[in-house]
Amino acid sequence: MPRPRESTAVRPGPLVLALALGVTSLSLLQSLVVPVLGIIEEQLDVSPGAAGWVLTANLLAAAVLTPVLGRLGDLRGERPVILAILVAVALGTLLAIVTTSLPLLLVGRILQGASYGLFPLSISVLRRELPEARLSVAMSIVSSTLAVGGVAGLVATGLLAGDGQDYRRPFWIGLGITLLALALAAAVLPHRPSSASGRVDWWGALVLGVGLVLLLLPLSQGDAWGWASPAVVGCLVAAVLVLAGWVVLQRRTEHPLVRPAMLADRRTVVPNVAGLMTGIALFASFLAVLQYVQAPPEVTGYGFGASVLEASVVYLLPGGIAGILLAPVAGKVVTTLGALPTLLAGAASGVTGFLLLAFLRGEPWLVIVAGLLTQLSVTVAYAALPALVVQAVREDETGVANAVNSIARSVGQALGSTLAVTLIAASFDPATGFPRASAYTDVGLIGALASLAVMAVAVVGMVADRRGGRRRPDPLAGVEEATARAGEWSPVSGIR
Repeated sequence: MPRPRESTAVRPGPLVLALALGVTSLSLLQSLVVPVLGIIEEQLDVSPGAAGWVLTANLLAAAVLTPVLGRLGDLRGERPVILAILVAVALGTLLAIVTTSLPLLLVGRILQGASYGLFPLSISVLRRELPEARLSVAMSIVSSTLAVGGVAGLVATGLLAGDGQDYRRPFWIGLGITLLALALAAAVLPHRPSSASGRVDWWGALVLGVGLVLLLLPLSQGDAWGWASPAVVGCLVAAVLVLAGWVVLQRRTEHPLVRPAMLADRRTVVPNVAGLMTGIALFASFLAVLQYVQAPPEVTGYGFGASVLEASVVYLLPGGIAGILLAPVAGKVVTTLGALPTLLAGAASGVTGFLLLAFLRGEPWLVIVAGLLTQLSVTVAYAALPALVVQAVREDETGVANAVNSIARSVGQALGSTLAVTLIAASFDPATGFPRASAYTDVGLIGALASLAVMAVAVVGMVADRRGGRRRPDPLAGVEEATARAGEWSPVSGIR
């Protein structure tokens, strides 16, 4: 049965472009600080642990804000919440540009953390505004910018700050894209009444935020604090207790932030577990490729002595460009074959790429192919995940359901970066001053295992659907051939 629509017409192309640019700003701002943490440490004269908070503060803010912003969008309407987020992100990015103080830089990164709410809200807008025949391709375009935008951040950093220049210069790219997204969103996002009733469960949001902070904080700071330290162990134990208490609280709340039944529903468990594992694979790939190719072969016996710029442009940019070209095709595949088979195929690409990175990385072209395959696997997964979430929940829960999926991906990214950094740091060779080559084999195997887990989850979902004797509700059926053409959705700019 078609969803009701307001009489005001919406132009799909500009709408998808505006939302895709917003989500690109999220992923770009997330990744562009990764290569310059050492420069931040040097230029602000702070310790490595203090500089690491530039990543941690952003991630923790996202963990707290994402579910609240998703619920606010469901209750108050997506337009005002999206515009407010983009204003906050622009102010935070401007602050990061003008300040030379670490505390103020962290404030800017916290404001940028609100950008994580853009993705679930964007999926809500698309589900509300677009006809079913165009929905899967549009969701794939917007979702794929999560994978494509990260590469753009790395490339921008290599171009603007790769030779020890001012770490603040790459933030100008983020500010420009954010302001453009704000202008487009203000022009094209329609005014619509909210589709949900109830209120924001502020207590539930507070308890969830505390639990997620307790979980993500030790994952981000474990190297600095020590993985067996009382602080890490205490935070993890407290996280389990607080999150368990949050589930109990949600069961007893009349209008919960997240229905416990939604969390337990197999149809939402599948995309959330897949999102967690895909996040692990994403950052394992980024960090492994960047560090490996920059190693000087005359000292370490491996690597290619690449600069930050060369590492980003030669070894990571091809995957970003391929992701932009693949996104509309992935949307059509989701529609034609289903989200779970698409997820399975993407994960198989990831397994292949990570095995190449683990065992066949002796030539530059092999590392380029490995990076291409791993990044394509993430692009395909991010194209399939929102379709799985949308198919599993009511329309008035789209925002919060995708917010939960965003949290799963964020936790996965924290785990992926932590595992990669820990394995590489643990193999440090005092004789050369660089990690041993075996560290990159271990990181590649971690990524391959994460991709295998995504394949397993997809297979379990497909088998469960068949054994249940029913097909999952498919609001994306009936896509016409013409709507899947790349040309119709191609004006998405911003390679990350």
